Amino acid sequence: MLELAILGFLHDAPLHGYVLRRHIAALTGHVRPVAESTLYPAIKRLEKAGLLVRATEPGAVAAPRHVLSLTEQGRQDLRRRLADPGQREITDENQWFTLLAFLRHLEDPEAQAAVLRRRLAFLQEPASFFYDGDRPLAAEDLDDPFRRGVLTIARATSRAELAWLRDTLASLESVGG
Repeated sequence: MLELAILGFLHDAPLHGYVLRRHIAALTGHVRPVAESTLYPAIKRLEKAGLLVRATEPGAVAAPRHVLSLTEQGRQDLRRRLADPGQREITDENQWFTLLAFLRHLEDPEAQAAVLRRRLAFLQEPASFFYDGDRPLAAEDLDDPFRRGVLTIARATSRAELAWLRDTLASLESVGG
């Protein structure tokens, strides 16, 4: 998820590490704050793999600053990751939102639609946070108001996402022919 966010934000524009960290925190920080000890090793891995480059430019006040830019290989890797996400990127809500934030960089409407169809299929499977044996429980099955709240909120979120997915798929399919 972190590497995808780095590649996605750098696809938009070259950034200083500090600005990149702020952008990633704005996208995912409410769930998982981005520590320097996590971000900078990921940047170094991507740089070593040839997916991004670092250039030094004079600092506005004192020390020189490093600007990170995506290479063509980095752009290709981003498109590959977007076109063929892992199952967790489809099923984990936080990873899904990160993927979705950059899906526009996958320029082929059919490829975008294929990713959205995977998410749609996942959301259409019966599921719950709570079970009675193998049977998923609905909010109406629970006496506990807090667990009922979890399921009520999740149901509303799923309905909104399903409606958005169907509308967006219809739009992409009309573009794709």
